[in-house]
Amino acid sequence: MPTYAYACKDCSHAFDIVQSFTDSTLTSCPECEGTLRKKFNTVGVVFKGSGFYRTDSRDAKGSTVSPAPAAAAPAAASAAPAASAAS
Repeated sequence: MPTYAYACKDCSHAFDIVQSFTDSTLTSCPECEGTLRKKFNTVGVVFKGSGFYRTDSRDAKGSTVSPAPAAAAPAAASAAPAASAAS
């Protein structure tokens, strides 16, 4: 079960509590009966690199590319010379 951090808006009392995902959020401070707010911390997952794409886990032979819609065709044509110049 996850641990949630709360802080009172009135008396600044801060505490952590273990709650189930299905438990409702606490609303009153146990010290002064004031209004609580849930504190949010940073997530422990960091994605590094140039990006993650649908084709990252596939080999080049097995992937299929669907044709681009007609509206996106001019954008793809203008991107093609830049891609060949970078190669």
